[in-house]
Amino acid sequence: MMNIDDLLDKRPASFEQYLDLVEQALFEINELQRSAEYDEESLGETLFFVADLGKSVRALRTSLEDGSYRHADTDLAFMSLVESQDLEALPFKYLLRIINTTHRNGLREDGD
Repeated sequence: MMNIDDLLDKRPASFEQYLDLVEQALFEINELQRSAEYDEESLGETLFFVADLGKSVRALRTSLEDGSYRHADTDLAFMSLVESQDLEALPFKYLLRIINTTHRNGLREDGD
């Protein structure tokens, strides 16, 4: 598991990079949802959380795109869902943690 210093080091340095991370997360969520729909027998449990996760991350992307987004020292709404899943169910959990760490601490600046 990555510690907070690792996550701080992985934060994007620009708004465009942050938006790209969110887009990457959405791609991964869509892939996970398609996989779960295809293989319900082994991934069916995933369907219980992936739709809500996708909705929350899409709302984040919308706020980034329309200018209403603000960094805050609180977790993003979807983090309780993320942290309740193991890596087998959510293999890109680290990506969502980096997005959340950026939300809480802002973009990485030179010297961070």
